[in-house]
Amino acid sequence: MLQFLTMKKILLLEDDTLLGQTVEELLINEGYSVDWAVDGEEAAEFSYETSYNMYIFDVNVPLLDGFELLESLREAQDNTPTLFISARVDLESIAHGFQSGAYDYIKKPFFPQELLIRVNAKIGLTQESITCGQMQYNPHTKEIRRNAELVSFGEVQTALLELFMQEKGRIIEKSTLLECLEHPSSAGLRVALNKLKQNTGFTIKNIRGIGYILEEC
Repeated sequence: MLQFLTMKKILLLEDDTLLGQTVEELLINEGYSVDWAVDGEEAAEFSYETSYNMYIFDVNVPLLDGFELLESLREAQDNTPTLFISARVDLESIAHGFQSGAYDYIKKPFFPQELLIRVNAKIGLTQESITCGQMQYNPHTKEIRRNAELVSFGEVQTALLELFMQEKGRIIEKSTLLECLEHPSSAGLRVALNKLKQNTGFTIKNIRGIGYILEEC
């Protein structure tokens, strides 16, 4: 059975342009999809139109502050995990944040990596994997496991494995597969695919004149 967890989405509410750009870039580079709003009403519109895995809200933003926004979302039965980032460091504000329904609260200024650690710990992007038969592949860490045991396939085999597992049941053009090889050639591709089948037990079929398809794991 093939299991593929799609890219996780985060809604960022931050009116500070520099900080917003920094956080957005950090999350995207980590593999998350990010929508960035600069005021509370824009963030509310995003939340109505899209389902997110996490909210990251600044508190002091225009039109509708982070506390009010989260309270309205919770009233609408939206239980998306929410992390506040704020320059408000008094205990009353921190308590208000948690009472509004947040799971975490980071005081500004903060190290961007600290935010990333908390995000990863909560929604577990680094634990996502694709499972196909006896093989499990984590596209984020590039780890390959066979029957739960860590194995090493090398750069070419890993690239081919990722392509076939992500595209199971769909034809992959030969030209795309050739890009995985250090020295592309039809003969080299056949050798690489035979080795992949031996290592994984996959049933990979040649669609003459077009490419290859992973039919069975």
